Amino acid sequence: MDYQIDTLLNGHKIYQDTQRFMFGIDAILLADFAASSIRKDSSVIDLGTGTGIIPLILDTTSRAKHITAVEVQHDSATMAQSSVSINGLQQKIEVVEGDLKTAESLFPKHHFNTVVSNPPYMAKSIGKENPNDAKAIARHEVLCNLEDVIKAADYLLHDHGSFFMIHRPTRLADIFALCKKYSLEPKVLRMVVPFANKEPTMVLVEARKDAKPELKVLPQLVVYNKPGEYSEEIIDIYRRIEASKPEQA
Repeated sequence: MDYQIDTLLNGHKIYQDTQRFMFGIDAILLADFAASSIRKDSSVIDLGTGTGIIPLILDTTSRAKHITAVEVQHDSATMAQSSVSINGLQQKIEVVEGDLKTAESLFPKHHFNTVVSNPPYMAKSIGKENPNDAKAIARHEVLCNLEDVIKAADYLLHDHGSFFMIHRPTRLADIFALCKKYSLEPKVLRMVVPFANKEPTMVLVEARKDAKPELKVLPQLVVYNKPGEYSEEIIDIYRRIEASKPEQA
C-alpha cells in the first residue's frame, strides 16, 4: 500500500492509498447536496465511507452533531480512522468497520436523522470482479448492492429522516422502486452533466422516510464549461467548502 496524506479545502487532512480507490468529485457533490439540509444537532451516518471523505467535509459544512462512518474494507476503515485522528475529530466522527448489510446488528433501529451514501454504481458481472480488489469493491456491487444500501437506510433513519445518495441515472428506475419498497419517498432529484450539451452521468437523490409523494426536480448541475474548466457552480461548491474552514485550521 502506498499511503499519502492530502489536505482538503476545509483544512482537514485525509489518508489515501494511491493504489486503491481514491475519492472523486461525486463524493464532493454528495456532501454539498446533503450539507445544507442537515439540521442542527443531527446524527448522521455515511454508508461505505471509504477513507472518510464525506464525514470530513460534513464536519465543517453541516450542522451535524455526530457523524458515524461505516466501512467494510479493513484497510479503508483504518485509513478513515487515521484521518479522523489526525484531525482530532474522535469526539465527533466515529469510524465503524462493518458491513452495512448487517446494520441491524451494528446500530439501534431508527437511530439517525440523516443517511448519506456514495455506493458502488455498477451491477456485478459474475466472474469479472475480484472480490479482494479494493477498486472493484468501490465501483461494482461486489460486497453490497443498491437494495442493501436502501434497506439499511430504512432501518437506520428516524421517521421523516433524509437519505442522500449519488448514483447513475441508468439506475433511477431501480432507485425509485427500492425507495418505495422501503418507505423512503424520493423528494429531490438533480441530474449532473459533464457539459451543458451532454447527457447526465450522475444523479443526486434525496428521499425521506414515510413522507408524502411529491418530487422536486432541480436544474441540472453542469460540471465543466469546457475541458479543464469547472463551471461557476462547481467553483461555488469548492468555495463553500473552503469558507467552512475552522479558524484554527
